[in-house]
Amino acid sequence: MLKIVRNIPWRQLGYLCIGLLALAGIGMLMGVVKKKDMAQACVSMKVIVEGKETFIDQHDISNLVSAQFGKVVGRPLAEIPTDKIEKALMELPYVSSAEVYADMDGILQILVQQREVILRIVNKVGKEYYIDTQGEKVPVTLKYVPHVLVANGNIREGYEKPLDTIQTQLVKDLVAIVEHVKNDPLWSNQIVQLYVDHQQDIEIIPRVGTQPLIIGDASKLEEKLGRLEIFYKNILPKVGTRAYEKVNVKYDGQIICERRDGWMLDSLQMKLKMK
Repeated sequence: MLKIVRNIPWRQLGYLCIGLLALAGIGMLMGVVKKKDMAQACVSMKVIVEGKETFIDQHDISNLVSAQFGKVVGRPLAEIPTDKIEKALMELPYVSSAEVYADMDGILQILVQQREVILRIVNKVGKEYYIDTQGEKVPVTLKYVPHVLVANGNIREGYEKPLDTIQTQLVKDLVAIVEHVKNDPLWSNQIVQLYVDHQQDIEIIPRVGTQPLIIGDASKLEEKLGRLEIFYKNILPKVGTRAYEKVNVKYDGQIICERRDGWMLDSLQMKLKMK
């Protein structure tokens, strides 16, 4: 019996007991703190709206909370429906995420992340909407107009309700072009608008030059933009900015330059084969 007692690892057993007591103490302390927090009244509400857009601001969020859930300052924290407030905020079409919680000081913290839009669509009947980075449709508001590219012309796809997804390949191609050029120092500055003609070809409206640049669709975009760079570097300086009515690079290995009326050429199109 004495031998068994001597073989017991008393030091480790002591550490284990101390650890268990500490955990029990922490649990009791947290229970007391939680009980105190739940009984504590909300002393203020702090709203933080993040994101590069300004579709909504702190006042919009505060007004929504007050209108749907009443006054929160002065109410016990346990009575504030933080989950329902989060759900209401997520129903706003300009919000991508929302977090609502009360901190140790009794302040109701509301953190909202706005959606980021990358393209404004104006379809053939004049219906307007934005496309965000998630490929979802965001309604237009008079309160804020973001600085993004506009695509218009013969675009059939419309807008039914907020956060609908893109339905047609044409609009997907328009978004693909914007995504492709947004970090390109040349094309992000050179493209001022996208236009869809009656043949459903996408045209770039450039900042430099008067002629639209026809690229067709978003396939082989790198090659098409490469041919347009050749046009700007090697052709445009020789003929001037008003020589051509249109420039077409939708066909593989070609730059098709269409002359303006009144220019004496054997053909209205000039094809330059790319080596």
